[in-house]
Amino acid sequence: MTNRSVGSKNMSDPDLDLGNSKHEIRNSKQCRMTKTENAKTYDLEDRTLTFAKKVRAFARKLSKTIANIEDGKQLIKASGSIGSNYIEANEALSKKDFVMRIKIGRKEAKESLYWLRLIDTYDEVEQENERKILESESSELMNIFGSTLRKSE
Repeated sequence: MTNRSVGSKNMSDPDLDLGNSKHEIRNSKQCRMTKTENAKTYDLEDRTLTFAKKVRAFARKLSKTIANIEDGKQLIKASGSIGSNYIEANEALSKKDFVMRIKIGRKEAKESLYWLRLIDTYDEVEQENERKILESESSELMNIFGSTLRKSE
């Protein structure tokens, strides 16, 4: 079997994305952010997963008041939804679907920020510092998704 070349790439090149098994060809603006393309050492799927895990660890440490329990549930749902919508965006069948999933991811990041601000840490320094770090990450994710939206329109 011989390898045919396309441009300067050969057909067995794993970096050549010809689509999935259904012969789908991705819109050129629907690129995954990979370690080589992103200056950071991890991709956005890993980053959103890490954020959701850190939120869960934070929620476990909170005082078990009725308000914190209910707000914590909402925070956990919103933080997990960020990454799941990003994964769905990367598997989108159309540009419209991609844009919608990115918008939902941005909305969930904004909602996570809201719930983080609402949770009561009772001024415990360690929890308050952790919350500020999570708020910052939520804001950064909002900005990343917003930038992705601007580039894809």
